[in-house]
Amino acid sequence: MGEDFLIPLAILVGLGLLFGLILAMAYKKFKVFEDPRIDVVENLLPNANCGACGVPGCRAFAEAVINEGTNPAKCTVSSEEGIENIANFLGVEASAEAKVVARLLCAGGIKEAHNLADYKGGMSTCRGETVVGQGSKDCSWGCLGLGDCAKACDFDAITMSDDALPVVDTEKCTACNDCVIECPKGLFKLMPINQKLLVQCRSLLEGDLAESKCSVACTGCSRCAADAAPDVIEIVNNLAIVNYELNDLTTSAAVKRCPTDAIIWLEGDNQFEITTNIDLPLGRVEEEVYYQ
Repeated sequence: MGEDFLIPLAILVGLGLLFGLILAMAYKKFKVFEDPRIDVVENLLPNANCGACGVPGCRAFAEAVINEGTNPAKCTVSSEEGIENIANFLGVEASAEAKVVARLLCAGGIKEAHNLADYKGGMSTCRGETVVGQGSKDCSWGCLGLGDCAKACDFDAITMSDDALPVVDTEKCTACNDCVIECPKGLFKLMPINQKLLVQCRSLLEGDLAESKCSVACTGCSRCAADAAPDVIEIVNNLAIVNYELNDLTTSAAVKRCPTDAIIWLEGDNQFEITTNIDLPLGRVEEEVYYQ
């Protein structure tokens, strides 16, 4: 009876040892080395997992920093101290990069753009309005002002102005791209903060027709293109397009003769002064403070 019990037990133990040995050999053969510095860098990151750096999450960014030599400063959420800590740990220099922020490419708030309709029955999202007849604005390219972008921002970097336009706080903005994805009109664009010349219009309508729908629409008059350095601004489909590859050549001269102030010049990094010819209503700019 005892032998009948011991033999199966010995077989099971032997099989266990054999399988354990096979697993150990397989682990040793197929083991993928992971640099322990990745864990350290990940812990030094803010772990916002916002994707603003271009990779999906802080772990992937830490791997890119270690394995590909990615500049730690590409993490737009990290503070200067955090970037410096990573650079010191790795023994490298984190070269400064121009901060990237979200810009709103529309200035047609409720004071400037004409409405076609007022939706009833609880329609409270831009995406919902867009599904129903492209929204309430007479300009089919214009901001609907219902704040989908503000709700999507996990960093509270977007608030809605009295003019029903999104206001981007550039201090809080991490360029996470959520507002770009959320806006059904495609009115947000991530741009380096040192790009000061901005066309706040997306309408492709011609001249008087565009202005009849929104008082701050680009009319395609070409005055900005004529006043800017050569090739800096081109009029395409009745809309002024800035060539940011020539950003160093941009100046405020391009905005001086704009009849509608569709093109503006931003001064400063965090609080912007608008170079313009006329007083503009609150809500035209992408910051908390408006200088007249």
